[in-house]
Amino acid sequence: MHPLHFPRHADPLRFWRRIAPDRVALVDRARGGRQTYAQLDAAADRWAGVLRARGIGRGGIVAALAGNRRELVELFFACGRIGAALLPLNWRLSAAELAPIVADARPDLLIGEFRFRAQAEAASADAIWIDLDDEAPRLLAAGYETVDDVEVDADDPLLILYTSGSTGRPKGAVLPHRQIHWNAVATTTAWELTADDVAPVSTPLFHTGGWNVFATPLWIRGGTVVLMDGFDADGFLAAFEEEGCTVALTVPTQLMMLMESPRWGRPLPRLRRFVSGGAPCPASLAARVREAGYTFREGYGLTECGPNCFAISDDEAVRRPGSVGWPVPFLEMRLEAEDGSEAAAGQPGELLLRGPQVFAGYLRNPEQTAAAFTADGWLRTGDLAMRDADGAYRICGRRKEMYISGGENVFPAEVEAALCDCPGVAEAVVVGVPDEKWGEVGRAFVVARADAPLTEAEVAAHARTRLAGYKVPKTVFILPEIPRLGSGKPDRRALAAMEPAAPVGA
Repeated sequence: MHPLHFPRHADPLRFWRRIAPDRVALVDRARGGRQTYAQLDAAADRWAGVLRARGIGRGGIVAALAGNRRELVELFFACGRIGAALLPLNWRLSAAELAPIVADARPDLLIGEFRFRAQAEAASADAIWIDLDDEAPRLLAAGYETVDDVEVDADDPLLILYTSGSTGRPKGAVLPHRQIHWNAVATTTAWELTADDVAPVSTPLFHTGGWNVFATPLWIRGGTVVLMDGFDADGFLAAFEEEGCTVALTVPTQLMMLMESPRWGRPLPRLRRFVSGGAPCPASLAARVREAGYTFREGYGLTECGPNCFAISDDEAVRRPGSVGWPVPFLEMRLEAEDGSEAAAGQPGELLLRGPQVFAGYLRNPEQTAAAFTADGWLRTGDLAMRDADGAYRICGRRKEMYISGGENVFPAEVEAALCDCPGVAEAVVVGVPDEKWGEVGRAFVVARADAPLTEAEVAAHARTRLAGYKVPKTVFILPEIPRLGSGKPDRRALAAMEPAAPVGA
């Protein structure tokens, strides 16, 4: 790609501080702070001064080990102004898990909360630490000299997000200015976001969903982001009412938790829609959201592209259950069949993506970067999708999650959707496990709803009424909760390795 410059005035805070300085840019619910565009802009400048005083400039990496708090947003914009990249670390990881990430990234500085300091020091004895709760306030008050923002190239890193490592060693996905900018432009266009929109962000900021589903798109439009330090169903819905939220990202598990809140079903006059992402949403769950009087759409994306890759209207979302719609502007797509040819309409194929919303590669990992792309530059998502005759897409699931039972392809997402229709089931995850007779068979793990008794036999019987025989899980287990990765997605490797007592055959 031809190198493009992102001039200093491309920073959206620089624009909105002049046009609408008193408009609220950020609400920190956990700490009660509210920042206008002018205040957030000034705070980013103060951090830029602190980072420059530490010798950090273009090409530098600033790591952060903290929950969702306003300082991470200030650091994000400060890093953009000096040409550095922000690396938000997963605070859920142990020191032993963090150590190889810090060693791989080699950050110039580690900024974090006191509650994570021992964890950080155990992960890296050499990291230079700035404590957000102690040292940072004094540094920010020092009044470092203001310096002009640097010009950066489109492919210069702005965010580095490490994968959860479900298939091996974590990799640092480099999100350049180009990706974040074009995802924001495409999202505000295709999802019809405006300066009047207000979005809660409870997804951790070590995840692309925390930054790039609604936050960076809304800041480019002059909207408002409501930052929440963790997901709590009652608190999430309270924020909707109190802050006048209009759009929100959830994952299916969170939707189920919201439905158990006494606040669920109350009128939310400013709400335009819920968007579900992170995993396919069962049709029955989507129907329950709409029955409560709320508008609902499904989205799709990944750290390495977008993450907002499709768009669909509210009406089409009702008419096409499970569909994510059509490609957003600037993004090309194709479906690759097993033999490398283009998959026909109605046939599954691996989703390949190409456009300015694609990431710049994995940090210091040219081999994995090369493996992520085809020879002609398409990003391999590893996800299987199908395209309708009129070009609308639906996601089938991960290629690596698909298993073959008796010679037939089985997509876990389809089986999970059927199981979630069983009365009493709150959540279901299906994995393929080896079987002497069939090669592979399904093993289902379900979580019961709090208000409904449930047995494995009932789930197995329900599956037989909804699915072809080869799709029916051979065993069903009821768990109190599903183990999860740092991203919040089910830990399928851990589930596949489980051998809970007393399985019920399907």
